[in-house]
Amino acid sequence: MTAHTPLQPPLTASKTTTLAIDGMSCAACVARVEKALAAVPGVIGASVNLATERATVTHDPGLEPNRMAEAIKASGYTPRLATHAIAIEGMSCASCVGRVEKALSAAPGVQEASVNLATETATVRLIEGADIAAIEASVIKAGYAVRPQTADRMATDADETGDRQSREAARLARAFAIAAALTLPLVLLEMGSHLVPAIHHWVMATLGLDLSRRLQFALATLVLFGPGLTFFRKGVPNLLRLAPDMNALVVLGTMAAWSYSLMATFLPSILPPGTDNVYFEAAAVIVTLILLGRMLEARAKGRTGQAIRRLMGLQARTARVIRAEGVVEVPVSAVKRGDRVLIRPGEKIPVDGEVTEGRSLVDQSMMTGEPLPVAVSEGAPVVGGTINGTGTFTFVVTKTGADTLLSQIIRMVETAQGAKLPIQAAVDRITARFVPAVLAAALLTFAAWLILGPTPSLAHATINAVAVLIIACPCAMGLATPTSIMVGTGRAAELGILFRRGDALQGLRDVDVVAFDKTGTLTQGKPELTDLVLMRDFERADVLRRVASLEARSEHPIAAAIVSAAEREGLTLMNVTDVAALPGSGVKGIIDGEVVLVGSNRAMRDDGIDVSALATQAAELGDAGKSPLYAAIDGRLAAMIAVSDPVKANSASAIAALKASGLKVAMITGDNSRTAHAVARSLGIDEVVADVLPGGKVDAVKALRRNARVAFVGDGINDAPALSEADIGIALGTGTDIAMESADVVLMSGDLAGVPRAIAISTATIRNIRQNLFWAFAYNVSLVPVAAGILYPVNGMLLSPVLAAGAMSLSSVFVLGNALRLRRFSPAIQPERTPS
Repeated sequence: MTAHTPLQPPLTASKTTTLAIDGMSCAACVARVEKALAAVPGVIGASVNLATERATVTHDPGLEPNRMAEAIKASGYTPRLATHAIAIEGMSCASCVGRVEKALSAAPGVQEASVNLATETATVRLIEGADIAAIEASVIKAGYAVRPQTADRMATDADETGDRQSREAARLARAFAIAAALTLPLVLLEMGSHLVPAIHHWVMATLGLDLSRRLQFALATLVLFGPGLTFFRKGVPNLLRLAPDMNALVVLGTMAAWSYSLMATFLPSILPPGTDNVYFEAAAVIVTLILLGRMLEARAKGRTGQAIRRLMGLQARTARVIRAEGVVEVPVSAVKRGDRVLIRPGEKIPVDGEVTEGRSLVDQSMMTGEPLPVAVSEGAPVVGGTINGTGTFTFVVTKTGADTLLSQIIRMVETAQGAKLPIQAAVDRITARFVPAVLAAALLTFAAWLILGPTPSLAHATINAVAVLIIACPCAMGLATPTSIMVGTGRAAELGILFRRGDALQGLRDVDVVAFDKTGTLTQGKPELTDLVLMRDFERADVLRRVASLEARSEHPIAAAIVSAAEREGLTLMNVTDVAALPGSGVKGIIDGEVVLVGSNRAMRDDGIDVSALATQAAELGDAGKSPLYAAIDGRLAAMIAVSDPVKANSASAIAALKASGLKVAMITGDNSRTAHAVARSLGIDEVVADVLPGGKVDAVKALRRNARVAFVGDGINDAPALSEADIGIALGTGTDIAMESADVVLMSGDLAGVPRAIAISTATIRNIRQNLFWAFAYNVSLVPVAAGILYPVNGMLLSPVLAAGAMSLSSVFVLGNALRLRRFSPAIQPERTPS
C-alpha cells in the first residue's frame, strides 16, 4: 500500500520590510509594537529587536509601509524617517514639479516629498526601510527619468554634474542651430512673400504657390520631427497619461498649426472657402525660439550652481602622507584619522587636522569669507579645501570624508538649495492647476473665434488657440523661486554664511529683534590684562612677574590672562613656595622670602590690607566692565590689576548696522549685571538680560518672542537651547559643534558683521524671488488674454504664435537672469580684516 502525502496549499508570495523605531525602552515596548504590527491586515509575522530598535515584518507584497508606520504610531512609538535624494531628468516646468511631487507622495513609505526644478532633484522623507526602488519607479511611471544621488557628493560628482549640464547645453545649441538653419528659408518663403513684394514676385515666378507650400511643408516637418522631436518624446506620453506639461502644450500648439497647414496644402477642398492658409513658419519658429530659450536657460541654470560646484571642487584629490618608508602620495579616500600629512607651499590641504610641526599662512577665504590668510603653527587647526601659502608644515588628520568641515558645508548648502520656502506654497497651488486651465483657455479661445470671429473663422480660431497654448507655458513660474534660492545661498556660502535650513533664508528677513550672547560672541571669549595700577615705590615689571608667577599655579581664565601678559612682555617667572588657594577670593604664596597675595577686595580685607587708596579707580574700572583685583607684597598694597574680555573689533559696527536697519538689539548673558551693562553701553545695545543660566536664556528668548520675531546669536554649548528656541538661531562657526547643530544659520568666520550680511542677503534673495514671481505671473495674466484676442475688438491686434513663443522663452531667461544678479551681491559691511 502506497502512502500519499497530502497536498500543501501553495505558498503565498511575501515580502520582508525592516522598520527602525524610536522610543522603545523595555520588553513591554517590544511586545506592544509586535502586537500592533500583527494586527495590521496583510502582516504575516512581526519580530522586534530592542537592541537594534528595529522591527522585521513579513507581509503581503501589496501592504504599504505607511500602514505599518501608522500602527507603530498608534501604539505610542515613532517610526524613524530617513532622507533620500533623487536626481530627476526630464522636468521642464512648474507642472512637472507638481506631477513628480504627487507621484512621490503617493509612493509606499514616503511621508513628504519636495522637488526643486532648478537643481533637478527631489528630497524625499521616507520611513527607514522603505523600498527605494519602488519610490524611484513611481517617478519613472510619471514620465521622468531618475538618477540615484548620494548624500556625500564631492569633487567627482561636481565634475559629473558640470559635464552633464555642459552636454545638455551643447545638445540644445546643436538642436537650435539645425532648427534655425531650416527655419530661416521657411520664414523667407512665407513671411518674406507677405512683407517684401519682390520676394513674393520671385517665389510666384520661380516656384509657384503649390511648390512653395510643399517646400514649406518639408522644412517645417524636418524642424518639428528633427530638433523638435524632444518635445514630442516627453509631451506625447504625458498627453496620453492625461497629465499635460509644457512639452505637451508645445506639441499641441505646433501640431495644430502644422496639421491645419497640411490640410491647406494637400487637401484644401475639405476646408471652408477662403481658409486654406498655411502656418508652417509659425510651427517651425515656435520650436526654434523655444529651443533658443531652453539653450539660454540651460546655460543660466549651469551658472546658478557654480557656487556649490566651486565648494565641491575645493576637495583635494591626493594627500602626501608620512609613512615609515617616507612620504607617500595617496588618494584622499585612503587617508585615515591619525595619519600625518606633509603640506608644501601652494598645496591644497586635503582633510581636517591639527598642525604638529612647522608654520605657514593659509588662505581660508572660500570657507570663511575672510580676505586675509590665517597664520597656523603647532597646535593650530587646519581645514580641508583651504590653500597653503609659502610655508611647509605637517599635521595630524582629525577628520576625513563626510566628517570634514568642507563636506558639512556642502551638505548644508545642498540642503538649503533644495529646500522650499513658505513663499513657494502658494506658487505650487496655482501651478498645479495651471496647465489644465491653459488647455481650457485654448479650447474656449478656439470656440469663441470659430463662432464669433471674422472670416476665415477657422484659421483665426486655430492660430489664436495656438498662441494661447504657447504663451502660457509655466516655465518662469517653476524657476522663479528655486533659482533665486540656489544663487542666494551659494553667494552666502562664498561670504562664509551657511543657511542650514532653507526656510531660514526667508525667516531671517522678517526678524524684529537680534539677541546676542556676550562671552565669545560679542567679546573675544578670552580675558586679557587691561590695566595695572601701581602704588608708589613699586615697579611694573617686578610686580607683574611676581603676580604672574603666583597665578601660573591656577587654572582660572583670569590667571591665564595675567600669565599671558607677563609672557608677552618677556618676563621670566619666579619660583613660588607654600602656595595656598583662597576659595572664591584669591591665592597666596611665598616668592624670594616675601608673601605675595593676589585677590579680591575681600581677600585683602581678610589679610588686613587697606585698598581704599584705589577705591576711585576700582569703581571706574568696574563701570567699564572690567574685573579689578589687588596685589599685595609682604603685607603692602602693591597694585590693582584689571582683567576684561575685550569686545570683538566688528561688534560695534555690526550692531550699528542692525540698528540702522530698524532692528532692536538685545544681549542675553550669564555674566554679572555690572559687566554686561558696561559692554551694552559701549556697543549701543537696547536691552540687557544678565546673570542667567542656559535655561534662563531660553526664558529670555521666549519673553522677547511674545511680541516680536527673534534671531539669537551664540557660540557656546550653553547657547544651544536658546538657538533652538529662537525663530532663527545664528551660530558662530568658531564656536562649538553643538551650537552649530542647533542653529539655522552658521557664520563660518565668527565675524559678527556676518549677522547684518546674512539679513541683507536674506532680504535681497526674497526681494529677488518676489520680482521673479511678479514677472512670471504678470506675464501670464496679461499676455494670455492678449493671445486669446481680447484686444482685437478694440484695435484689431492679434498676437502671433511666433511672438508668443519668443515672449515665453524670454520670460524664463529673464527670471534666470534676474536670479543671477544675486551672484554680484556685495554686503554693506565687509569681513573683518584680522592681521595675520
